[in-house]
Amino acid sequence: MLAKTHMTAAILAGSLATAISLAAMQPTAQPADKEKCYGVSMKGKNDCAAGPGTTCAGTSKMDYQGNAWKYVAKGSCEQMKSPTSPTGQGQLEAFQEKKS
Repeated sequence: MLAKTHMTAAILAGSLATAISLAAMQPTAQPADKEKCYGVSMKGKNDCAAGPGTTCAGTSKMDYQGNAWKYVAKGSCEQMKSPTSPTGQGQLEAFQEKKS
């Protein structure tokens, strides 16, 4: 009976650790005065969403990556420089980088 109790406690502890780890990986709520701006962050400096093969913040693989965003002041995104963007400015949605 004692071994079963220890095993149950270990399983519960492992489940709790997993839940805490997953919660820590979730992005925080978007601040009301900010917007997600795609294609304006530098390599490894994005806030989140950096496409396949990446997890989240700080995982973008290139400067101005089209599927990586950064929080910026609301209303400023589309005025920011983004050489890979179709318009040359930041975008409110992910985009495919244009070729140089």
